[in-house]
Amino acid sequence: MATVTKIEDLLIWQEARVLVKGIFVLTNQEGFSKEFALKDQIKRSAISVMSNIAEGFGRGGNKEFVQFLYISSGSLSELKTQLYISFDFNLLSQEDLNKFLVNTFKLENMIKALIKKMKESEYTGTKYKTVSEL
Repeated sequence: MATVTKIEDLLIWQEARVLVKGIFVLTNQEGFSKEFALKDQIKRSAISVMSNIAEGFGRGGNKEFVQFLYISSGSLSELKTQLYISFDFNLLSQEDLNKFLVNTFKLENMIKALIKKMKESEYTGTKYKTVSEL
């Protein structure tokens, strides 16, 4: 297994990035043009998913990373709720809803798997390495 040294190499961050791009494309559609609050909130939720993965990774410690992964997971749940709201008010087609739900469930499972792996690991993170280990 390769060691991840930068956030761009982390698969869950890459998946979150794809999700953010999709949300921005979605919310630029005409249906969202008058839904300022929902448009803003759905974008913020998606950005929060990706940003919390990055912030946790950047902290350099496994416990902090796990904490931020939980926050990211919460933002992902918020995003799913907003997708359902968008669908309920005809801003999102059934096909688009299903596409986004597949992506969010995939990312949710990836986050859960990484949390589990990190909790089981004896590795504590890069910030706990001694100078000789760096």
